Amino acid sequence: MRQAPACVIHSLWAQPRSSISPQTMAAASHRCSSVLITGCSRGLGRGLVEGLATAPHPPDLIIATCRQPEGAQELQKLRKKYNNIRILQLDVVSEESRQRVVQEVTELLGDQGLNCLINNAGENILASLDDVTAENMLQVYETNTVAQLMVTKAFLPLLKQAAQLNHGMGWHRAVIVNMSSISASIHLVQDKDIYLQIYPYRISKAALNMLTKCLAADLKVDGILCIALHPGWLKTDMGGDQAPMQIEESVPSILSVLAHLREEDSGCFLDWKGEIVPW
Repeated sequence: MRQAPACVIHSLWAQPRSSISPQTMAAASHRCSSVLITGCSRGLGRGLVEGLATAPHPPDLIIATCRQPEGAQELQKLRKKYNNIRILQLDVVSEESRQRVVQEVTELLGDQGLNCLINNAGENILASLDDVTAENMLQVYETNTVAQLMVTKAFLPLLKQAAQLNHGMGWHRAVIVNMSSISASIHLVQDKDIYLQIYPYRISKAALNMLTKCLAADLKVDGILCIALHPGWLKTDMGGDQAPMQIEESVPSILSVLAHLREEDSGCFLDWKGEIVPW
């Protein structure tokens, strides 16, 4: 269970959030109207798009972004199946691409603003202490940390616009979700071989966690909530075959956590079950 005083949880959400019934979820939380997710061509990003589209109370608009939409066949299939999905091209490390997609999203949302931004796009380069290079570090840091900040800054006007139209704090109003990893936890540093092979990834995600704390503090006055989220170690191209969880196991729990976010959660590092991960 959660231990941190700043992130106290009520008994309802002390349950594994994925076990809460759709009826209870609807009664206990407000509905999110619009969600934008980066890195949706495959893996967790694509899984989140499908999970949102098939939810009991889906958002009116799910904006799925990726670098090469034309090659994202599974994502394109989802778009054809669900009329609330839009696919936009976005390279998170490109300022030109970021500015273009903001204009496209603004046209889609009108004066309603954006309720939820999920910074999911990321990169991993296998590199141990022996073979890590400055180029490895800078490449992964740019994608996993700098780009997340720049994407967030680009969408801040839309998030603030949505926040002005609602009260309270939660994904019905305005939320930023930074996809992190338990491997970024300084407190939980382990000497497992797999962790020692991902120096760039771990360090970039630890920096992303600090970014989350900074954003939460800066944006509180605007009614925008920000969390870092460990989605579980998943069997994806990035997670690898050794991962113990399937995307289908994680996504429903993640969405339940997001649906029940409150002001106390802002600036917290949570896992897919809604439990505190130590920094």
